[in-house]
Amino acid sequence: MIRVVVADDQALVRAGVRMMLEAAGDVTVCAEAADGAQAVQEAERHRPDVVLMDLRMPRVDGLEATRRILAAQPAARIVVLTTFAEDENVYAALRAGALGFLVKDDPPDRMVEAVRRAALGEPLLAASVLRRVVARALAAEPDAPRVPPGLTERELQVLTLVGMGLSNGEIGERLHLGVTTVKTHVAAVMEKLDLRNRTQAAVVAHRLGLVDADFRPTRP
Repeated sequence: MIRVVVADDQALVRAGVRMMLEAAGDVTVCAEAADGAQAVQEAERHRPDVVLMDLRMPRVDGLEATRRILAAQPAARIVVLTTFAEDENVYAALRAGALGFLVKDDPPDRMVEAVRRAALGEPLLAASVLRRVVARALAAEPDAPRVPPGLTERELQVLTLVGMGLSNGEIGERLHLGVTTVKTHVAAVMEKLDLRNRTQAAVVAHRLGLVDADFRPTRP
């Protein structure tokens, strides 16, 4: 059973999210939070598999709550909930380590899929959003070094495919590897590069020149 904390300042939204998630059968909402401070407390108390985090909340907003949770629990899996995909705080939250984001009017099956994938450490992030996140990150640090780190050839291949936005299953198909093996390589990349999630890994892949602006690999 996937355990989730839902943080949103609107009680009706929390109730709706709980209903959608628990209808899936393999997800349970172990706690709700009405603001960021409470979200931090509930995440500490319950150590959930996933935190669904609204960004615009009183007292402590979702961005600051995301930072606090990840500072205390670096492996926490946070999925941002927002009303607008263009919210500037979405990008800040992803850079802070949030795994991905959902727009509140996304269909229920997308929310359930996002929670399931987040529990496995995989984000559900639209390609168009990933493009904007990468572009903003590169613009913020245009002079960052582009020298490949000490990764194996296979890890460089995996990092390249993560940079293209592929899932573990899609990477496995490309490289003729099992999903478990792909996960092992992704974990090694994350550890060596000191990254929290695949969105950050995608940014690094672009920064290192492994993937071009059109999300195509630059290496044969």
